[in-house]
Amino acid sequence: MADSGETSSVPGVDTGTPSVARMYDYFLGGKDNYASDRAAAEAVAQALPTVEGVARANRAFLQRAVRYVAGRGIDQFLDIGTGLPTQGNVHEIARVERPGTRVAYVDNDPMVTVHARALVATDELTTIVQADMREPDTVLDDPQVHALIDFRRPLCVLFVAVLHFLHDEEDPAGLVRRFTDALPAGSHVILSHAALEEQRNVRVGETYRSQAASASLVARTRDQVAALLDGLTIVDPGVVRLHEWRPYGGEYITDAGWTAVARKDG
Repeated sequence: MADSGETSSVPGVDTGTPSVARMYDYFLGGKDNYASDRAAAEAVAQALPTVEGVARANRAFLQRAVRYVAGRGIDQFLDIGTGLPTQGNVHEIARVERPGTRVAYVDNDPMVTVHARALVATDELTTIVQADMREPDTVLDDPQVHALIDFRRPLCVLFVAVLHFLHDEEDPAGLVRRFTDALPAGSHVILSHAALEEQRNVRVGETYRSQAASASLVARTRDQVAALLDGLTIVDPGVVRLHEWRPYGGEYITDAGWTAVARKDG
């Protein structure tokens, strides 16, 4: 894609190549995006006209799931692929249930890390680490993570709308397993993923690739998403659509994504 003509004050940010994090920010109505991101996002919207509603539904699921896990006594979270900060971030939601909750945010996008660090600059119970989820050992061994998260106590790892940016050959199930192997019993995983059953997601994936975004998208079936959580206990109501996971009422109804929360029992 041609250079948008915009420049960034954040080192390492390529404004001419669409970023999935900045595209997601655009879908949520944010302003931390560039012309290339907006053009790519509009192309995705042509393939899936409901994409903005889907993004909001995904965010609402994250918040419901965090409340659920915090209500089960979890007070530390590792958010993989956190994306650009918005309202209702993990630490804000969890602390309604569990004051003093600690959160380590992880993302490979330099713009995400700069904005997130500004957001939590005075919050000693949060941190932001620039790292790639494809390198779990780098995340798990990071000193900032270990300064905040106690891996001897139960915690929650979030993979919200990120694993569909991994190809099968990158072994997303193995990656999830590497993270969960490091967790003690009683820990939880929160996951959402693009659904292949929504056939328009095939066109969405093709659009991400054609737009030369920072990552392509691979939608998967319900069974394939469930397989990402092999070895864990998936809590009720199981692997369900975005609007079906413990709804409060008034959720945006969509078939475009699968969700689940799972627990490590041993």
